[in-house]
Amino acid sequence: MEQENQDPQSTRGRILDAAMNIFASKGYHDTRLDEIVEESRTSKGAIYFHFPNKERLFLALVDQFADLLERRVTEAIAPVPPGMKRVRVALESTLDTFGRYRRPAKILLVQAVGLGTTFEQKRMEIHDRFAGLIESYLQEAIEVGDIAPVDTEVVSYAWMGAIYNLVIRWVYTGEPTSQRILAALVPVLLQSVGYHDDE
Repeated sequence: MEQENQDPQSTRGRILDAAMNIFASKGYHDTRLDEIVEESRTSKGAIYFHFPNKERLFLALVDQFADLLERRVTEAIAPVPPGMKRVRVALESTLDTFGRYRRPAKILLVQAVGLGTTFEQKRMEIHDRFAGLIESYLQEAIEVGDIAPVDTEVVSYAWMGAIYNLVIRWVYTGEPTSQRILAALVPVLLQSVGYHDDE
């Protein structure tokens, strides 16, 4: 065991990493906190200091993955001027990130379904967060004249639904692959707002 008074952020990170590994190998319901304690080389007290229970620990992993996804998108679009090219890059980056992190995506999207209302609230929160991002990029595209005005709120939620359902199917079954989703879905979404990319 290691003393927890060194670096709380480092301890929290180790707990999250260990939890991801244990959830991946045993599933949410069969994971015991003692196993996370052992894998993270911490103590139950350290886990309870950062997370009041196993469910909150799991939801923190969901947040961590959402943060990673948002960071990847933000980094990818940074050099791209506002407009539909930025929307395209954001969509591509999202699908690419799911492709690179299929294992955590599967754990967090598939296992979480059985957690009931608490997870549904978290899923809605993340849905709202990413729909808001899409909406802001679409608003920019309207402002620069790339597309005609549309109801960006409705469009962003429709896009989120399409992306989410395809990604869920892919993490469950391995099909359609992220490359197929990217090749087929992105042009359809862009065309749905009247944008035809020449690239």
